[in-house]
Amino acid sequence: MVSHKILVIDDSKVIRMRVREMLPPGNFEVLEARDGIEGLNLIRQEHPNLIMLDFLLPKMSGWEVFQQIQSHGELQTIPLVLMSGRKEEVTEKIPEPFEYFAFVEKPFEKKELVDAIKEAMGKAKKRPPMPAAHPELATPVAESHGGASAAEIAALNAKLEHMQAEIDGLKKQVSQLVTFIKQKLR
Repeated sequence: MVSHKILVIDDSKVIRMRVREMLPPGNFEVLEARDGIEGLNLIRQEHPNLIMLDFLLPKMSGWEVFQQIQSHGELQTIPLVLMSGRKEEVTEKIPEPFEYFAFVEKPFEKKELVDAIKEAMGKAKKRPPMPAAHPELATPVAESHGGASAAEIAALNAKLEHMQAEIDGLKKQVSQLVTFIKQKLR
């Protein structure tokens, strides 16, 4: 039986496979996500014991996923390893020293990966608990609309229809104006 789940969120299949191969054998399951939205949904559905998060991701960046994790006490307790090929992109948004997560620069070797995991686990234990659960954690992020609620989507669709009607009206007016000008030029 699997007792630990490790979630690897990286758009590179090579990195996801490499991490899987580098992890020491044991009783854990490696989950994979190709983008930030898929990763955040897996975090919420699977409740992993460790998250390995690439900082640059499609659909929802690693920075946005990191912010989601940091804003929810339940997710903050999960050990986190941030990965990036360019550390300066991480330190631009999150100044060092990294207090509650570990960082590993890509490409990395097995020892660096294992050390980062151990560091992340130690830092997660030192993190003070955050109060109050967030009910929205149970709601997966929908890929098509980036997590907006049904009411927000309906309001945006209504605005879109209104704007399209205005555009169609303006096109008609421009067409009429062009026709009028052509008639005057004859």
